[in-house]
Parts: sequence; C-alpha cells; structure tokens
Amino acid sequence: MTQVTGATSAASSGTTSASQSLSSNYELFLSLLTTQIQYQDPLDPLDSAEYTKQLVQYSSVEQAIQSNQHLAKMVEAMQAGQASSYVNYIGSDITASGGTATLSNGKASWSFGAAKDATGSIDIKDSAGNTVYSKEVSVSAGSNSFDWDGRNNSGGTAPDGAYTISFNLKDGSGSKVNPSAEIKGVVDGLDLSTDTPVLKIGDLTVPVSAVRTVKAVSS
Repeated sequence: MTQVTGATSAASSGTTSASQSLSSNYELFLSLLTTQIQYQDPLDPLDSAEYTKQLVQYSSVEQAIQSNQHLAKMVEAMQAGQASSYVNYIGSDITASGGTATLSNGKASWSFGAAKDATGSIDIKDSAGNTVYSKEVSVSAGSNSFDWDGRNNSGGTAPDGAYTISFNLKDGSGSKVNPSAEIKGVVDGLDLSTDTPVLKIGDLTVPVSAVRTVKAVSS
C-alpha cells in the first residue's frame, strides 16, 4: 500500500508543477490525470470536488492552448498579407524621411522643408563622410528640392552609390536653419529578412516606416 501512496504523491506533485506552466503541453496534463486516476489509493480516493476542479482546470488549459494556436495562425496570416502589400512598392516612386539618397545614372534627388527663408551651402558627402560636392544656395520657407547630377567639386563624376545631404544655412538674422530632408527614388527591391521590412533603392535601404509618399512611375 505504501507504494501506491507514494505513486499518488508523485503524481500530485507532478500535477502541481505542470499547473505552474499552463502553456507547455496539454498532452502532459492528460497523462498526469490518467496516472493520478490509475494510482489512486482505493482507501483514500481523490475527493470528487477536487477531481472536478482539476478537470475544469485541464479543460481551461486546453482552451487556452487552442486560443494561442488560433492567434498564432492569425498573426501569420496578417504578416503574409503585409508582406504581399510591401511587394507593391517595387517599381514605385517614393519619398522617405532621411538624408541619404542613391546616385544612379547621374542623378540623386532630395526634398527638404525649411522653416524660414535661408541662405548658405548644401554639401553632398560620400559614405565615408567626405564632402564631394558643395553649392551655395538660397532656399525659401516651405518645401524645396535639390537634384545632383553626380559632378564633384573637382569637375569629375562621382561613382554611383549612397550619398548624404547636409545643410549649412542661416536666416536673415543669422540664426541657423535645419531643414528636414527626404529622399526620392524608384524602389527596385524588398528585404523581409528582418523584423522591419526594408525597401531597396539601388544600394540604399529605406525602412517602410520612413516612407512618406508613393506614386506610380510615369511611363
């Protein structure tokens, strides 16, 4: 009889431990329940109220696990739908927040907003931070754009690649003006290998969250 009592105690202990991890495996709960019934002490059977309580608990665990499985499938379906929608960006002309644009076929473009009329210089820097082109400009308050044909300060042509625009502008009172830059380009690729989907414009990567406008490319 001692062996039966010991087995019952072990099963009860296992049940308590499993109950602390309700999301692990429902089959484990069924196995514990079957074992507990099989090795019950005939002279001291499990109280019917306690037995019913455990059955309700197991049922709740099963429902919770099934709900989690359904939610996981819903999340997968939503992610698949989002991935499909991101593919629609390919071939589209976009603007996105950020100061780095791709020089391709002798053209790189930026848009930027200025809070005030200002004068000063615009500098274009390569990926190493070297200034390859500078130009004195006057900008108006509001939306502006800057197109670069790839010519550098030496009169040569810069190689295709990623370049960053920077501003050294001041208003009429001499206060510095810091425009907010946006890039423009045609999306030619999509990277879904990370948590944040990334669009590709040549060698340039643009997070989808940075996109501000999208339009079809004119034929």
